[in-house]
Amino acid sequence: MRTRLMALMAVAVIGFAACSGNGGATTGPGATGPASTGATATGCTIGVSWNNYQEERWAKWDEPAIKAAIEAAGGKYISNDAKSSEETQTSNVSNLISQGAKVVIILAQNGTTIKTAVSSALSANVPVIAYDRLIEDPKVLYITFDNKLVGKLQAAALLKVKNAGNFVVIKGNKADANADFLRAGMVEAGLPDVGQSSATLKNVGETYTDNWDPAKAQSEMEQFLTANSNAIDIAFVENDGMAGGAIAALQAQGLAGKVPVSGQDGDLAALNRVALGTQTVDVWKDARLLGKAAGEAAIQLCSNPDASKVSGTAPFTTPGGNTVSSIALTPDAITKDNLKDVLDAGWITKDALCKDVTAGSVAGC
Repeated sequence: MRTRLMALMAVAVIGFAACSGNGGATTGPGATGPASTGATATGCTIGVSWNNYQEERWAKWDEPAIKAAIEAAGGKYISNDAKSSEETQTSNVSNLISQGAKVVIILAQNGTTIKTAVSSALSANVPVIAYDRLIEDPKVLYITFDNKLVGKLQAAALLKVKNAGNFVVIKGNKADANADFLRAGMVEAGLPDVGQSSATLKNVGETYTDNWDPAKAQSEMEQFLTANSNAIDIAFVENDGMAGGAIAALQAQGLAGKVPVSGQDGDLAALNRVALGTQTVDVWKDARLLGKAAGEAAIQLCSNPDASKVSGTAPFTTPGGNTVSSIALTPDAITKDNLKDVLDAGWITKDALCKDVTAGSVAGC
């Protein structure tokens, strides 16, 4: 809980002149966030291009935090939804600019195909924030959680429970750099790399999952179970939605709660699964902090479009060899032992967390 309180304090204190420099803040991958600025941008319109607004966290946590930060500084929030279409998102970015957006925040469906729209925006002197997902452009401001650390925390939690046997890896969308960041973090925690096995851990299935789709993840897990005669001991799953699909497949074979499963995002259903024991770990990324950081960074960019001048940024070298200005927040691994943390933070109610959980069986319930 100490890291959560530190992160809340780091973001809550954002306050300085929009045109000021980094102010000595220490961030970048693994840091807690920017120092607050109190910058204002009365009349500045900021547009957000959502790749798929149907995912739980975007509407519930991220958007309200972004919107609140923008409106608190006197700015105007506008948005649109690409509904998982790369082509639609490209036109959506142009549409936001035509509506008067002076800064655009993009949650990219595809970090490569969106680059054309990003280049057009930058050419029109409209700064771009790559929100949660990397866009390979040195002029873009990249705001995210430390995704490699997310993967490391996921794998560490599962390997603490079971460190030998057959394992599968259900990764996110191939076009999303986060899928590979997470996988690299898992290697840091001791999981064999892609396509590899060790003396104690055998890789019996690994796949990307289009759009991080839970239904596709369920189908993938069903196929892995069939191919291995149900002999799967550990399931490294990269987010909560897909974890739900994978656990449904395990449930059908009587294996839910017997096979350790990972996830991330702090979805309410996933936290309930942690309490029930069917999901081992949920790496909690408090999207309220990320949204606030993005909204306040966008306000600063209204006054000074240089991403490197936004408070708390640090250089980050991308897989493509670009150096981008970045702000990376620190996630927390939630297991049955520290479920009270999400309760104390007001992320979830006790009723939602403890649904169908035997009273007293886990902390917080």
